[in-house]
Amino acid sequence: MRIGFGWDLHKLEEGRKLVLGGVEIPSEKGCLGHSDGDVVLHALTDALLGSLALGDIGDHFKDTEPKWKDAKSSVFVKEALRHIKEKGFYVSNADITIILEKPKLYPFKDKIRENIAALLDLTKEQVSFKAKTKEGMGEVGKSEAVESFAVVLIDK
Repeated sequence: MRIGFGWDLHKLEEGRKLVLGGVEIPSEKGCLGHSDGDVVLHALTDALLGSLALGDIGDHFKDTEPKWKDAKSSVFVKEALRHIKEKGFYVSNADITIILEKPKLYPFKDKIRENIAALLDLTKEQVSFKAKTKEGMGEVGKSEAVESFAVVLIDK
């Protein structure tokens, strides 16, 4: 068994779509990024890659490469998962936390969990997705940014 941990932070900007866990969330602000800026899937990609010491998202999907401009972050997760499967591993479970002041994510949590489970070839019961706030503190609490943490367990 191996464990991987991922973290990501993105600035929030008006006029951008807010995509979290592959789900578009109605919001005035979205994540600034070279790709779709999906902070949840970026943290998950880092966790997957980290579980086998394969570097991080920037090593595999450089933000200077035009082919990744506005790319869906699900592509990054699928590619990281391909590496895991090639090495004879599978994902046992994923535990993800997002920290965002607004919008409230409660109405979207199940859809995000289902989407992540589908991406990882898991059941919904193998994916935990939690949404927290910073209670008005710091850049995330002031709705200037969003951050996400992800942990995965892989096994042979």
